[in-house]
Amino acid sequence: MNEVSAQTKKFQKELNSGTSSLVMLSVLSRSKEPMYGYQIAKLLEESGPDFPMMKQGTLYPVLRSLEENGLLSSMVEPSVSGPPRRYYKITDEGQNALKEWLEIWKQTKKFVDAILKG
Repeated sequence: MNEVSAQTKKFQKELNSGTSSLVMLSVLSRSKEPMYGYQIAKLLEESGPDFPMMKQGTLYPVLRSLEENGLLSSMVEPSVSGPPRRYYKITDEGQNALKEWLEIWKQTKKFVDAILKG
């Protein structure tokens, strides 16, 4: 691997780690029903098939972290075809965090866009 692609991968990883929680909360805030991890992964894949921003392997740690911090709640339900599924839904605290994080995201995006445009 050449140095440019190693640096690019590192940058992408750092950028994704900062936005994945925001994306998860946003997806779950728009969902009328609780969702399980694979559903979320498929939705993200369909939303941006040309931009694989989040691998399934990173999705579950983010969901667990959000739940540990009280921003999501989950329940396990048996599955007809396979192992039980853990369904996630956003909490009131998660909705409040999402509003705050969206404002921070907008400010950050505006700042970065202004700097990049010179």
